[in-house]
Amino acid sequence: MAVAINPSTCIVCSRFPHNIHSHGIASKKKLRVISSSDVAPSANREAISARDNLLNLISGEERGLKTQKSPSKRSQIINAIDALAAFGTDTVTTDSKLSGTWRMMWTTEKEQLFIIEKAHLFGTQVGDILQVIDVNRSTLNNVITFPPSGSFVVDSTIQIVSSQRVNFRFTSAVLQGANWKIPLPPFGQGWFETVYLDEKIRVAKDIRGDYLVVDQASYTWEEK
Repeated sequence: MAVAINPSTCIVCSRFPHNIHSHGIASKKKLRVISSSDVAPSANREAISARDNLLNLISGEERGLKTQKSPSKRSQIINAIDALAAFGTDTVTTDSKLSGTWRMMWTTEKEQLFIIEKAHLFGTQVGDILQVIDVNRSTLNNVITFPPSGSFVVDSTIQIVSSQRVNFRFTSAVLQGANWKIPLPPFGQGWFETVYLDEKIRVAKDIRGDYLVVDQASYTWEEK
């Protein structure tokens, strides 16, 4: 997630609303980048506690496969996300800290979870699912890996429209193996908001109301 990938939360999505409600770049309210050193020690400890609670809740949820079968667990996790997002209020999450190779830990995106669950029917399995963001270049790559050498990559351009919101538009898509590539027609546009970001994880909500929790991958993905 012809299949398109939703960079917010999804990685794969075949449905997109037609309208994007963007927040204008200009704003009378001045926001400043807040680092951990700017936060009072007690508030910082509370944020870390809220983050660790979220990570504990999503642990063992198989990236969301188990969660979608348990409404009560889903509610617990979303409540934990909302509690953590409160610590991200009025912070900037669309600057250079957004750039990187982000690995999906948990999501509510149904199309993406469907691919994870059903990949074995096609003789493969899903490896890491990534969002590769470069703020300076205004690019985003959504990557689903199929070890040892397969992948589905959707490229997008991005536009920073507020302190936490990013608009995106798909530009190309390709399904590829070790020695072959199949171009696919990309379509879709939308937005996602990073509601919390620290040195360990990033949490996002998107135009469809889906959620995504990612961490920094231990490697840097580059398009081949």
